[in-house]
Amino acid sequence: MPDYKQIFGTNIREARKAIGLSQELLGLEIGIDRTYISGIERGVRNPSLDVIVKLAERLITTPSELLSK
Repeated sequence: MPDYKQIFGTNIREARKAIGLSQELLGLEIGIDRTYISGIERGVRNPSLDVIVKLAERLITTPSELLSK
């Protein structure tokens, strides 16, 4: 079974960097701490559905894209 937390984290990192956002700025814009963003990107945090949707909207993508390989 694929490690979806790792896939999601990698996709978040790539999408964030593609639009030139730091973890700090992304966190400020969606209302979560930079360390939480870091944990998501490393695959050690399991974000809520609300956070997934906020991330997708800010990163100009969809939740399903963020979860795809």
